[in-house]
Amino acid sequence: MPSPAKPLAGLKVIELGSLIAGPFAARLCAEFGAEVIKVESPDGGDPLRKWRKLYEGTSLWWFVQARNKKSLTLNLKHPDGLAILRQLLAGADILIKNFRPGVLEKLGLGWETLHALNPQLVMVRLSGFGQSGPLKEQPGFGAVGESMGGLRYITGFPDRPPVRTGISIGDSIAALWGGVIGALMALRHREVGGGQGQMVDVALYEAVFAMMESLVPEFDVFGFIRERSGNIMPGITPSSIHTCADGRHLQIGANGDAIFRRFMQAIGRLDLADDPALADNAGRDARRDELYGVIDRWATTLPADLALALLNRTEVPASRIYSVEDMVADPQFLAREMFLSARLPDGKPFRMPGIVPKLSETPGSADWVGPALGEHTAELLEALGYSAERIAALRENGAI
Repeated sequence: MPSPAKPLAGLKVIELGSLIAGPFAARLCAEFGAEVIKVESPDGGDPLRKWRKLYEGTSLWWFVQARNKKSLTLNLKHPDGLAILRQLLAGADILIKNFRPGVLEKLGLGWETLHALNPQLVMVRLSGFGQSGPLKEQPGFGAVGESMGGLRYITGFPDRPPVRTGISIGDSIAALWGGVIGALMALRHREVGGGQGQMVDVALYEAVFAMMESLVPEFDVFGFIRERSGNIMPGITPSSIHTCADGRHLQIGANGDAIFRRFMQAIGRLDLADDPALADNAGRDARRDELYGVIDRWATTLPADLALALLNRTEVPASRIYSVEDMVADPQFLAREMFLSARLPDGKPFRMPGIVPKLSETPGSADWVGPALGEHTAELLEALGYSAERIAALRENGAI
């Protein structure tokens, strides 16, 4: 019995942009069946090809970020290159771009022009500050979005400067909001609302800001400004990281009422389990320093594996703090197929992250790794009706 088509099969996505936010959004579309055509400059392509750890001159990150995509090189400063892009967009479903505001307009491809060219096109615009407002012309990377959107201010310890996470989380959040959620909402509207495409405008700082939970109402109603709190979460107790006898660390989240009681019973603190003042979160948070001291002292009496085994038996949510070395050997990761086997261009096998989310009937897949620069140029132009002679001429004159 043949496998069912992937859920985004039949959609054509054009990716204009580089590095993280736009390409990550397009990668998710590609994993679930969309034909994603990544348009790159013939002069080096996406800078991500050279970021972080390189294997024979190409970033290992690139092989993951661009998997399932087709690479087409176009010189958008050349009229023939621009004409090819217009031809592609005329038959596309989604355009994902993370150029600065105004770049497409300078190319004669603003929203009004594209909507007239292809009324069904959904255009996703990912930028630092969006397409309006006094900062719209300013460049803005994910780090800036994380800072302005509130994430950096509350991350770290109160007696030290703010810190960042070790990944470009702001870019990825924006990619999910705009390139996936926003685009699919717009496609749904296109299906049921008259067949018209629309523009999805995502600002990096707004994507981060949208994740800030109760930050705004707490300030507006109480004048409360949430500050950095290290590993604890004020108002949600106990939930923190604790160091065990062997120096390894556990995250323990025992902030549910019944969970807290089981936890205290498990570590021999029946007095705290039965204390009515600790029966709810507000009571526990009022005595958070006392409780964290108790848990810290308990953790130092056991190695991490034994402590975790006890917590698992008593159904207290907990985990060791995983490094990638821990992940690749963990039975849960393996059972969920969170590592896929692939091969680098020279045939060397390597592992890369699995597919998220898991769909029961139409799962995504990684069918090939990030392509060489321009690897699919001839194939894509032939599909548009270009002859081999015409393609050769376009290469000769620098259009592709």
